[in-house]
Amino acid sequence: MSIIPYLRDFAIGNTKIFRFFKKNLVALKRHGAYAKINTYLWHKKGGKENIMAVFQAFRALRPTAEKAAQVAALPYDVVSREEAALIGKKNPDSFLHVDRAEMDLPEKTDLYDDRVYEKAAENLMNMEKNGTLIQDEEPCYYIYELTRKGKTQTGIAGCCSIDDYMEGTIKRHELTREDKEQDRIRHVDVCDANTGPIFLACQYSNSLLELIDHWKENHCPVYDFVSEDQIGHRVWVIDEKDVCGTIKKEFQKIPSLYIADGHHRAASAVKVGQKRRAENPGYTGAEEFNYFLSVVFPADQLTILSYNRVVKDLNGLTEKAFLGSLKYNFELMIMPGFPCKPVEKHCMGMYVGGEWYHLKAWEDIYRDLDIVQQLDVSLLQEKVLNPILGIKDPRTDERIRFVGGSHKLRELQEMADETGGVAFAMYPTSMEELMQIADEGRLMPPKSTWFEPKLRSGLFIHKLT
Repeated sequence: MSIIPYLRDFAIGNTKIFRFFKKNLVALKRHGAYAKINTYLWHKKGGKENIMAVFQAFRALRPTAEKAAQVAALPYDVVSREEAALIGKKNPDSFLHVDRAEMDLPEKTDLYDDRVYEKAAENLMNMEKNGTLIQDEEPCYYIYELTRKGKTQTGIAGCCSIDDYMEGTIKRHELTREDKEQDRIRHVDVCDANTGPIFLACQYSNSLLELIDHWKENHCPVYDFVSEDQIGHRVWVIDEKDVCGTIKKEFQKIPSLYIADGHHRAASAVKVGQKRRAENPGYTGAEEFNYFLSVVFPADQLTILSYNRVVKDLNGLTEKAFLGSLKYNFELMIMPGFPCKPVEKHCMGMYVGGEWYHLKAWEDIYRDLDIVQQLDVSLLQEKVLNPILGIKDPRTDERIRFVGGSHKLRELQEMADETGGVAFAMYPTSMEELMQIADEGRLMPPKSTWFEPKLRSGLFIHKLT
């Protein structure tokens, strides 16, 4: 399929071509034409003449090879206060002592107390002083490989520009909450460092993929361990200036980066950078606070799991009345004896009253909807959670619980049984949907994606000064 005629037509103002582009997004990506068209349309809509992603090497503060496995920790926001405390007691080197520093303070200390952030900075400084963490002398890139259940994804750790975030080169698909932003803003500012990486995705060039493979084949990893959740982690340091230069140039050809996971960390890092700029009116743009820690992966290597829902009750309905209310929008089939995991879009599993059901949305309720409205999480919200169960704002309603797809369906069942509620097992959102929604400047409903495996914190720290 040649894209030249379509570009030529669009250049003379044929708006049908823009509609063609949106309608055939997946096919265009398959034919390798998407990035070129996306850049072209950006220009036509008044964007920068030389759009590019800034992704640069940095001097990582990172663990010694002997300590890497002990230091590496799950992201702060997927570990509860209680879980963090247990981990911290067993492992004095865990990076959760930095990211969840309340564990080292009196038990009832408020999570947002100034002492929590001061303790985080103190713990980070002590890890550097005692030699657990060391800083590279020259800017480097870092290959970060994760393996889960036999599937491997390999990305590059470096630093993104806060300007790219503010100007839309780094694209988002979720809203952030002010309270969560403020927490991480204070954490980053007081620690004077990005302690947790932002998980990004993009379309890698063949040259970049080949460069990574060549480096891995000819160099030994500095870290190679399996974490307690059976995820394999390997890291290589790219410390040759010419190779670093090539990587930077390759990323300059990429029109957009997409936030996969870490919207709050990204927003907070950017706001700290803006704060530092205000405090330093003579800044040049080269200062470290103009950049934030990221790991960028090839989009086609990533795995999105389902993000399931559990509602504590049936909103005053009997089980019979609740099931009856669903039949207007879904075909229901009881699935006796085992949990129901959906295997295609517009289907979901549901557990209520001791039984699992398979729900399939009637085609007429989604046929004419746009890409956001067609998401299964959107259909569930608009057809079940809001009108039937009374969950008007899932971001704030305490009756709903979101459960990542790494949890077994029987755990959903147990949660629902505890309170006499209902659980929904969702079909995962695709990377293609995520990228298209972000390209259109749209937002997904909250908790639409759960990425696995999770990037470990503590393997790379980006100091702001």
